Amino acid sequence: MNYRHAFHAGNFGDVLKHVVLARVLVHLAQKAAPYRLIDTHAGIGRYDLLTGEAERTGEWRDGVARVWAADPPMEVASLLSPWWAAVAAENPGGGLAVYPGSPALALTLMRPQDRLTAVELHPEDAVTLKRAIGRDARARVSVQDGWQALTGSVPPPERRGVVLVDPPYEATDEFDRLADGLIAAAAKWPTGCFIGWYPIKSFGPVDILHARLADAGAKRLVTADLLVRTPDKWIPGLPGAGIVAINPPYTLAAELAVLLPWLAATLAQGEGAHHRLAVLADG
Repeated sequence: MNYRHAFHAGNFGDVLKHVVLARVLVHLAQKAAPYRLIDTHAGIGRYDLLTGEAERTGEWRDGVARVWAADPPMEVASLLSPWWAAVAAENPGGGLAVYPGSPALALTLMRPQDRLTAVELHPEDAVTLKRAIGRDARARVSVQDGWQALTGSVPPPERRGVVLVDPPYEATDEFDRLADGLIAAAAKWPTGCFIGWYPIKSFGPVDILHARLADAGAKRLVTADLLVRTPDKWIPGLPGAGIVAINPPYTLAAELAVLLPWLAATLAQGEGAHHRLAVLADG
């Protein structure tokens, strides 16, 4: 309940998470049938980068600001374009002052028939989230525990869609909770797509998470880790972040193979910046 994502909005972990989410939503929109996005830890919707928490940490300057100022090759730019368009929509003046969290980003990409359930437990953040997206008829804000929503909200009425899980990682057992929650939710909704985000301070917990999910028998399982420097417990700040995608679009792994090398080079903060991409199941 103490975690506030505003301190970290637009950092390199957000960029990875939101680029992946945008690619998945683009794929879902290729069919006319509606889909549902369930965002289990939704935050406040959009973030002011120039004042308050985001301005104090400045993490966005080594994240979205670097990508915003870059000139990527054509293939990378094409894959980034849905995420890029969502960021641009929040900054009509051409500068970079506002960063869209996953609810705002998704609503930019969603069609009239698609629906968003944005879950947020923090009372103040839930109020801010309602102000940010509550007038959009496609969106519903649910004030509840995101871990409960992960298993309690699936399958949705639309039967197509994606669940985004981005917990605060304040507790020591949240890698286990992520594995348990994803396995249970995927069992309830075998055709659903699930995206779990995690911080990387060392690879031990990450590799255990990957192994547990692979052993659970997902039809398709893709993992992507982005390191901006070598993990070192003596250096402050987060050295890396990753995502695991259960039942993602069949195109995602190939898209990440193009995106990750460029992101690792563009977002590098020191020696040891690199990426890991694995397809652990491809049934």
